[in-house]
Amino acid sequence: MIAGGNSELSEACVKDSAAPGDRTTVAVIIPTFNQARFLPDSIMSVLAQTRPADEIIVVDDGSNDDPASVVAKFPTVQFIRQRNRGPSAARNTGLRNCRASHVVFLDADDRLLPMALEAGLMRIASRPDCAFVYGGFRVISKDGRPISHDRFTPIEGDSFHALLHANLPIIPSTALFRRDCVLAVNGFDETLRRCEDYDLFLNIAQRYPVASHPEIVAEYRKHGQNVSDNHVAMLKAELAVRHRYEARIRPNALARAHFRDGRAGMTNGRVNAMLRGSYARWSTHHKVGPLARDLVQAARWAPLFTIRLLLGALGRRASEVLPPRIVHWIERVRGRPYPIAFGTLRVGDLRRVSAIMRGSGRDNGTPVDRYYIEGFLARNAGDIRGRVLEAGENLYTRRFGGARVARSDVLGIEATSPDATFVGDLARQGALPEAAFDCVILTHALQYVFDTRAAVATLYRALKPGGVLLVTAPGMSQREHKPRTWYWTFTVSAVRRLLEEQFGQDATTVEAHGNVFAAAALLYGIAVEELDISDLNVDHANYPVVVAARVIKRKDA
Repeated sequence: MIAGGNSELSEACVKDSAAPGDRTTVAVIIPTFNQARFLPDSIMSVLAQTRPADEIIVVDDGSNDDPASVVAKFPTVQFIRQRNRGPSAARNTGLRNCRASHVVFLDADDRLLPMALEAGLMRIASRPDCAFVYGGFRVISKDGRPISHDRFTPIEGDSFHALLHANLPIIPSTALFRRDCVLAVNGFDETLRRCEDYDLFLNIAQRYPVASHPEIVAEYRKHGQNVSDNHVAMLKAELAVRHRYEARIRPNALARAHFRDGRAGMTNGRVNAMLRGSYARWSTHHKVGPLARDLVQAARWAPLFTIRLLLGALGRRASEVLPPRIVHWIERVRGRPYPIAFGTLRVGDLRRVSAIMRGSGRDNGTPVDRYYIEGFLARNAGDIRGRVLEAGENLYTRRFGGARVARSDVLGIEATSPDATFVGDLARQGALPEAAFDCVILTHALQYVFDTRAAVATLYRALKPGGVLLVTAPGMSQREHKPRTWYWTFTVSAVRRLLEEQFGQDATTVEAHGNVFAAAALLYGIAVEELDISDLNVDHANYPVVVAARVIKRKDA
């Protein structure tokens, strides 16, 4: 039992947890404390759901700004008032007073996006063993304007270890919980005023599986009075929560390693955020005192990281006035050694603004991207069997499928394609027969389709249940071929989201292949035969030349 747990919630679990056969229902619980000005936005975001909530409960935690008058304008919303006991108690009150099988906890100053409940329910339907599933979010300003990119990090492997390794970007409103599982762990710890959500995530993940989905489902509002803005207090609370779980995992060496890495990452992240905010305030008001106090705090929590940040600031200033070799020494102290001292680099044959050879190197041999494509297909050759569809030509079907292929079809993008069995735009519904293929090979063709989501939907329909899609997409390229109809290059995140939306997370495996050297070779048109292969066999996720994915259509689809 967690410290500060509530026995009455455990009793409620016995009496009220939904039976396995019960209809899936959802309650949205909105705790509020002096946030009445944002509350209408929050409630309306729930009422705008594509899958309506079965219950909406606002719990007033002793506010002074009359949220009751706000809720009175929404007849379907239940209102509960209690004395001020903190956000954990307010959420637990809502949990006790709802009867839905699943719950979402939405803070009164945040908003749900219209697909939030539908996306969560779809994911939990595919993983009914999970205690909660979560999606992504973005940050909005006080007046509701987006002020950040979308934030989502999938959970992989052991969810408890993943949460210990890094406080993943999960906020309560992104998560859809099974109510019986939240009750089983006694809900939120009411002794905590900060990081109570992180504590709940860890407590649940220690006992139950957890899953994620890439849909952006919530908006987190920054208005200058957020509890999370007090970085020192938040760091103390986060470390205290982590300390609880460290005591429970001492026998497990892997978990201890996750704990150490996670603690360092969490501390450095908070220190970095604190000093950035402090520097921004100093730049505006030029008051040295607050900046000095924050530097002392940062040095106390993360001395080496703070020194590196200071050296980084010094390095940026010094690079304008100091000799290159001194700047190089500063970078080495920061832990970011540049392999060649500043001022000594010689670019030689690469000092040009055009490719050495057009055609990505195919005139001299094998283009770098084809090296990665063919390696990917070779590793998955066992999937190329039965009736196979390949885009453009059936070269790879014959090369990697061999005798396993019963029938080979070719998808031609243009009517002039000589070997095409099917011709047309993948984005057009009906372009391919439904449930016809055991395997589809789509190598570097998706960039020519403007509506990529529709194309993936077509491919999904064309596969038989249990069929496999092998797809590659360019992360970088010369784009010398059909430049007017080449619409996209892709990141790993883009390909993963495109495919997971249609096929599901568990059915999708995405890989990134390439590195800085490989990307440069491709852009300059240097063929594989002119390179040392060992330089190509190092993959760096930030510089993908090729993004490749293997996707399986569920047999029960």
